[in-house]
Amino acid sequence: MSSTQHNLVQRRKVTKLKALKNFNNETAITTTTTMIAVNRSTDYKNERFQRCQEGNKLEHLVDTSRKTAFTSASASSKAYSTLATVAAAALCNGNITAFVNCCRDVNCRLETTVCGCQPFYDIQRDSWSKESSTVCSNNCSSSCLADYQSQPQQQQHPGLEDENYQEPTESGIRSTSIRGSENSTTFSQLQQEKFVLQLQLDLFSWVLFLIAFCTRFYRLNMPRDVVFDELHYGKFISHYVRHIFFFDQHPPLGKQLIATFVSGLDYNGNFTSTRIGSHYSQTVPIFWLRFVPALFGSLLPSAVYHLLHESGISRWCSLLGGLLVIFDNALLTQSRFILMESMLLLFGVLGLCMLLKFQKTSFSKPVWIFYGIAAASLLTCAVCVKYVGFLTYCLAGYLVIKHLWDLLYDATISNLQICLQTVVQFIIFTVLPLCLYLFVFYIHLQTLYRAGPHDSVMTSAFQASLEGGLASITKGQPLKIAHGSQITLRHTHGRTCWLHSHTHVYPLRYIDRRGSSHQQQVTCYSFKDVNNWWIVKRPERDDLVVENEPDIIRHGDIIQLVHGITSRALNSHDVAAPMTPQCQEVSCYIDYDVNMKGELLWRVDILNKESEGSIWHAIKSEVRLIHVSTGAALRFTGRQLPEWGFNQHEVAGDRVKDNKDAIWNVEEHRYTKDQDEHEREQQLLKAEMLPTKPTKLTFFQKFLELQAKMFWHGPQIQSHMYSSEPLEWPLLTKGIAYWLDTKSNGQIYLLGNILIWYTGSIAVLIYAVLGLFYILRKQRLCYDIDFQEWQRFLTIGHIYFVGYLMHYLPFFFVERTLFLHHYLPAFLFKLLLLCYVVEHIDYLFRRYCGRLWWMVRLYRLLVLLWLMTIVAIYIRFLPISYGLKKLTADEIIKLRWKDTWDFVLQRDTLLH
Repeated sequence: MSSTQHNLVQRRKVTKLKALKNFNNETAITTTTTMIAVNRSTDYKNERFQRCQEGNKLEHLVDTSRKTAFTSASASSKAYSTLATVAAAALCNGNITAFVNCCRDVNCRLETTVCGCQPFYDIQRDSWSKESSTVCSNNCSSSCLADYQSQPQQQQHPGLEDENYQEPTESGIRSTSIRGSENSTTFSQLQQEKFVLQLQLDLFSWVLFLIAFCTRFYRLNMPRDVVFDELHYGKFISHYVRHIFFFDQHPPLGKQLIATFVSGLDYNGNFTSTRIGSHYSQTVPIFWLRFVPALFGSLLPSAVYHLLHESGISRWCSLLGGLLVIFDNALLTQSRFILMESMLLLFGVLGLCMLLKFQKTSFSKPVWIFYGIAAASLLTCAVCVKYVGFLTYCLAGYLVIKHLWDLLYDATISNLQICLQTVVQFIIFTVLPLCLYLFVFYIHLQTLYRAGPHDSVMTSAFQASLEGGLASITKGQPLKIAHGSQITLRHTHGRTCWLHSHTHVYPLRYIDRRGSSHQQQVTCYSFKDVNNWWIVKRPERDDLVVENEPDIIRHGDIIQLVHGITSRALNSHDVAAPMTPQCQEVSCYIDYDVNMKGELLWRVDILNKESEGSIWHAIKSEVRLIHVSTGAALRFTGRQLPEWGFNQHEVAGDRVKDNKDAIWNVEEHRYTKDQDEHEREQQLLKAEMLPTKPTKLTFFQKFLELQAKMFWHGPQIQSHMYSSEPLEWPLLTKGIAYWLDTKSNGQIYLLGNILIWYTGSIAVLIYAVLGLFYILRKQRLCYDIDFQEWQRFLTIGHIYFVGYLMHYLPFFFVERTLFLHHYLPAFLFKLLLLCYVVEHIDYLFRRYCGRLWWMVRLYRLLVLLWLMTIVAIYIRFLPISYGLKKLTADEIIKLRWKDTWDFVLQRDTLLH
């Protein structure tokens, strides 16, 4: 340190000591207020200017001076000169600022510029700053300013990095670290090497990848049995290879990637397994089916490392994050089988990493648009793997909006540039993801053009558009509905079922003692049955035969529907429905010779007549049947009838007509040719009929129908012995049995590294408590950490703490069966937050125990021991993560650290 700098340090320290002695001096208060508190009646008066000025890092010095009144008129001239220097360099927009970045504000009234020539002493941090030196006069050369602006911004708080930064102390220079200094390159060097391609390899990143690759690919083809949801995903992939349509609640991208990979290996899609634990045949390339998830799982630790480093965390703590991902048993297990979570997590992490690069890059650089497109694409891919990826996309949307909001405070950016950035980012993060999402489903629907076992979930029109589907078994079916048409009416939206009746009647009284009409039951039946047939009849005609010139039914026509087997007409009246009393009963009318006449007339309302025409067509026309007497619409209520109704679903008349459950379409159709009732019944019993030719649906018609089914008609698992609640996830209360060896106790059990999960949960609480503590202290004008560390604390919170809450809290409102693997995205954010908490505590030790270096070293030793314990636990539970070792009952019991972990033991083993 030069003598001048050293003297300056000593003078300012003496000044502060003298200032404290004059706490009650009223003259000091007046002098200080006159000198540095001009136009400062409230804190943060000009927030916009303060946000855009890095130099405002000294503002709490002014607030502290107001609170402690540490300067007085009778103080030494050194104190006056020190504060006068601060005041003289400031007064931009009426605010006190530091020595740096004064002239970045376009509204600055001093017209000063900033040099980056020499370091200066920062009073707030009591350390030397390398950001800038002094405020130049108006004749400061432009080259000086350019040199300052071209200098890389250095990190003001050393962490656990490996780069060195020289910080002056009383005894000399102390070596600490500044991240990123090795990346600085002068303009002249770039000019000389502009035709030279430089390749930089991050050693930490590659080491993480290699370790993860070894752990994920170790004996990947074992066990050669179906493990957990491989039963479903394996079938879906085989359907992709064979172009057979299937229905899944989740988007198709993950399955597309695996199917694309294995289709190049001459895999014929022969997947015949029917239960978990069944053995794969030799024709199934199980190693290559598991290859893509394992590869994504191997890349995840390196991606986590880069995300942590990009968010401002040191390389060593970023390395720690990658190691924690490697040594978590749950992430290991989930990456080794035909499951989607490894792809979901990798796309989400890479998308956030690209988003942070995007926000740090200047708008004028071409790479800015590249990072934005990459971030939007990767985040959309996460959504296209599983819909839980939408939570990650919401987090990214929050960060984008926050970034745009912060730009409003930067006076160096013009209004036009802010508007332009907003429009471009709206296109990148809204239009582009939507196009990519549509493209994924376009590939999905174009690939799966053949009929398959899941066709019945879709509407008749969708089935008829598939090759070999509904159209292949409905040849010769007439298109137009007419008087005498024999039809089956299918519930169009929601649950797949057909309007049905049988000879059984409603009970005289229901269990709640309400009475019924005792008429013939009408239900909605989920299976094809001869009792699903109905005959369309004009009210004024007695015959049911279709003539040579069919009497076509059109929109608004009044008809009767006669049950094909019992020949009783569809009826409704003002009697409460059995399961939905607010609706009216629907039945087939039986004349009991009592004072209850049949109300048998129904009006046909064609809802899509604009596109399909006013003629009632089979398959395509969506109709609503309105009861003429009461105005109620024929509706599927979704309620299940008790045993007297054979557990079929209730059909009722609802006067609220605008309901999707009141929409029906004709699926099977033929014309009645015989007037004799007995002959007609025999024809119905023997007939199998439907459309004349395949229907043609546009991509958007099929896409919208598929989306509606995915959101509202997904299969629901009512209960499962390994299901769990969100409150049980943070402390790893319950796992999932994935696979069991039938010859031994060898098994695969989804269970995380308990030490990582517990310390991660504690880290979330520590961060929340520290954040609340810092905010409360800041309100009291007490600054426990420096400005830059506070900014980093907030940035980490916006990304990881908010990300954890956004991925965890929504599951408390999900009404479906949940499992531990649903928590993995939230767990990953908890792990990322844990890495920052470890580094932040290290920062606090260095800040407040800097002279007691043994305490800092002790803390780092404890972190190292903690990591070694994590590795030991990881190794301890490897047998149930890989499932390769035959375990005895005693070994299984020793692994049962919590009573709620339901490991599986073979019965014959227990007997011994």
